[in-house]
Amino acid sequence: MNIHIFFFSLTVLFISPIKNLCNLLYAVSSNLDVLWKQLPTLFCNFLYKDEDVRPFPNKLMRPKSEEELLMERTKGYWRNAALNTIADKLRQRMNFNTAKNVIFFLGDGMSVPTITATRVYMGGEEKSLAFETFPYTGLSKTYCVDHQTADSACSATAYLTGVKANLGTIGVTAAVNLKNCTAMNQRENQLDSIAKLFQLQGRRTGLVTTTRVTHATPAGLYAHTADRHWETDTDVSTLNGDVTDCEDIAHQLVFGKTGQQLNVILGGGRRGFLPREVIDEQGNSGVRSDGLNLIEEWIKFRENHNQSYQYIWNRDQLLNIQNGTDYLLGLFQSSHMNYNKERNTETQPSLEEMTEAAIKVLDKQNSSGYFLLVEGGRIDMAHHYTWAHKALDETAEFSKAIQRAVEITNEENTLIVVTADHAHTMSFSGYAARGSDVFGYAGMGTDKLPYTILTYANGPGYRPPNDEGRRYVPLPEDINEIQYQWPSVAPMEKESHGADDVTVYAQGPWSHLFTGVMEQNVIPHLISLAACVSTDIECEETDTKAP
Repeated sequence: MNIHIFFFSLTVLFISPIKNLCNLLYAVSSNLDVLWKQLPTLFCNFLYKDEDVRPFPNKLMRPKSEEELLMERTKGYWRNAALNTIADKLRQRMNFNTAKNVIFFLGDGMSVPTITATRVYMGGEEKSLAFETFPYTGLSKTYCVDHQTADSACSATAYLTGVKANLGTIGVTAAVNLKNCTAMNQRENQLDSIAKLFQLQGRRTGLVTTTRVTHATPAGLYAHTADRHWETDTDVSTLNGDVTDCEDIAHQLVFGKTGQQLNVILGGGRRGFLPREVIDEQGNSGVRSDGLNLIEEWIKFRENHNQSYQYIWNRDQLLNIQNGTDYLLGLFQSSHMNYNKERNTETQPSLEEMTEAAIKVLDKQNSSGYFLLVEGGRIDMAHHYTWAHKALDETAEFSKAIQRAVEITNEENTLIVVTADHAHTMSFSGYAARGSDVFGYAGMGTDKLPYTILTYANGPGYRPPNDEGRRYVPLPEDINEIQYQWPSVAPMEKESHGADDVTVYAQGPWSHLFTGVMEQNVIPHLISLAACVSTDIECEETDTKAP
């Protein structure tokens, strides 16, 4: 007998029945505990190639009804869904109005895998975050002038000033190297942000963040510094800077020309505005060494200029802002705001609540418009510690803030742009069954051990092999913990950023320009064109482009 026919016969006689048995095991195990679900996978996966590998069973986020399952098995279901999408696209029209208002949402470290995983976290692969319904989408290249992978400082300079810079520097050109005070103070090296352009036209401006208001992203609106870590005078001194020559970021926010004119400042970082000897409302001491109480200085400036203002520090005050308030300073934590999963909901507002409050203060009747920066800053920080639970939850909260902004603004005159500053190294991989809890297992390695759906290329989640040389595998009870640090390939104290392109989403006036692959520094130029605040393109030039 021909040897090929012989082995084919063996396959028919033995392998096919075993595959049928495996299919039965998968069907039966779908209702069992997670660990028991792995038994058919351990027994059967050697039979399958990549193209026909069985879905790895997990706890389901939302089990589908039998009706839903039957619908998805028909061609009509998917064709109708596609045709509905096409119909929506055909109804879209380009909006050539001038953008009276611009809201720029920045998800710090919100990589594409982060967005995809958050969909599943929110209820399933088919879910969409608020901004994913926007009509126009592009990609942004995030590298710095001197680094392949960006940090939040050089990237903030790019998407807020329109010029790329060196890693760790904010609001200055690449002629300024890290920690070079002399170069940072030269006017020709300083860059004006998109907020400054709005202010020059008498339009209102503000920022909202879940980080310290002196952190890298918000600082990109108002600061010029050779070191992102010079948030206070104490930081300058500790990090070997000259406090007489290197103005700290908090000081620039209160005394700088752009910072002084910000109508709304909401976030954390109260300690950077208070002297060491002063205790704040929550019992924490300040960190400034120069004796300046910058909160009092901010109030004094408002009073000297007869401006209506409020300084607030808790959620109740935010939800009861006085009508007619023109300037609002809200510092809700001594350092960064707490993660949403860990915040005291009675004292710390959500990102959604801060966003709504900011819009209400900025959107004055008969005003000429506003620019608002909103940062979901703790997505990034959670990733740095490979806290995937927190990173995805912060992304979901970011989406809620965007949804609220969409609901209380008018798409005809308000441009909303959503993007990230850089990526992270979290990957979303494997062959998990549809609807699996994203905090679960993706499949089995060749070492016959399961691996998780979410992993990091590096970070503090690294665990070495055990004494027998076996790879570390987390238990189900481990990966259900919010504080669990997800597996990392290489050990690092903090997980690094990723160099991937990040997505850009837009709706409103001139949003059709935010498409294709672009350099990150193009974004503020597109915004200034849409809002008619550009110093390079006259409004009349854009008017001629509209039909």
